[in-house]
Amino acid sequence: MSVYTQLTDDQFAAFCASFGVSFVRAIPITQGIKNSNWFIQTTDDAEGDYSYVFTLFEERPPEDIEKMAVILNQLDGELPVAAPLALIEDSMGNNENSEDKRYVIRYEDKAITIVPCLAGAHPQETTPAMCHEIGAALAMLHETLQALQPAQDYGVPLYPWSEVRDREMQFMPGDEAKLMRDIWQAYSNLPLTDLPKGLCHLDMFADNTLWNLARDNETLTGLLDFTEVSVEHYVMDIAITINDFCTTWGDAEQGETVNFDRQKMSAFLQGYESKRALTGDEKQAMPVMLAKAAVIFWLLRLNVIYYNRSEGRTGDNIMVKNPDLMKRLAAYHWAQVEKAQDSVFVLSNDKRDNQLMGIFSDITHAEQARATLSNRRDISIKEYTLDQLA
Repeated sequence: MSVYTQLTDDQFAAFCASFGVSFVRAIPITQGIKNSNWFIQTTDDAEGDYSYVFTLFEERPPEDIEKMAVILNQLDGELPVAAPLALIEDSMGNNENSEDKRYVIRYEDKAITIVPCLAGAHPQETTPAMCHEIGAALAMLHETLQALQPAQDYGVPLYPWSEVRDREMQFMPGDEAKLMRDIWQAYSNLPLTDLPKGLCHLDMFADNTLWNLARDNETLTGLLDFTEVSVEHYVMDIAITINDFCTTWGDAEQGETVNFDRQKMSAFLQGYESKRALTGDEKQAMPVMLAKAAVIFWLLRLNVIYYNRSEGRTGDNIMVKNPDLMKRLAAYHWAQVEKAQDSVFVLSNDKRDNQLMGIFSDITHAEQARATLSNRRDISIKEYTLDQLA
């Protein structure tokens, strides 16, 4: 489990009382690698139940968490989010009905919030239908947060990943360093100024979502962890979410395999575009963004290991995710980018003597085009090198 700061029951009770919550018990939460989290059982809960999540933010300053609270209130009602509780003020201060609400307690220069628990469970695996739904939810998030202007006043600064890259590349084998350098350069070569930007979640992994997992009828019940919301290109947020929702991660007993599912990606993009249409530049940038997004999370996991080591964080209560999995995913996406430079993808109708339906420079565009056709089952996608096509 990931609990870095230890609190006593008396401290939990005092903090909870400040939010109007009657504390009984704190249960550590095992997921997460950045903050200390507990479920809070109250006097109104039955034994074994809990109503709230108590979070002590280990890295983000309290000012950032206050911004997060505003963002969650903006989304509340549009998407299934848990907005932080407001502090109860005394008669001399702001009261809970004031527009100038406070949502954060400061403890040792760290922020504490309490949010209501959301129903549902983290999915162990995803389906194309779930990918479609989370795609639509992410588009709704992008659209809804456009109301908060200027966006820079609400998003936290992007992490300086180039500094982490420069530090970590010194210790990488040559092939790994080349992979990272090539992907970074390809990203830099994109028409970045032409790509739409706004407030983005930037960590919408499956374990940051909750679902009603009724068989064959999974429904989204919760979106979690808004600590990384920043102003970024929407297509980067899309790529980050696709990378987790559309990848099957094998466990240690399975050799920790990485299997990317392009059918799930197609479903995700259909869901997203049901709420917000992608621009041509975004579609063109998608393959490189997928690779860059994997590189960012490769660096993130290396960075967690670096800081755990430098700060002496050890023990069974520290969870570290394997950075090699993101490295392998980055290598997969980069191979697709390199292949696309020498290949085209041809749509043809198998039932009409392979009638040509279209030629595309990358598989993503070809799959999206096929998805729009009513007779998609009859349409195949075949890859050709430019020499073969000639």
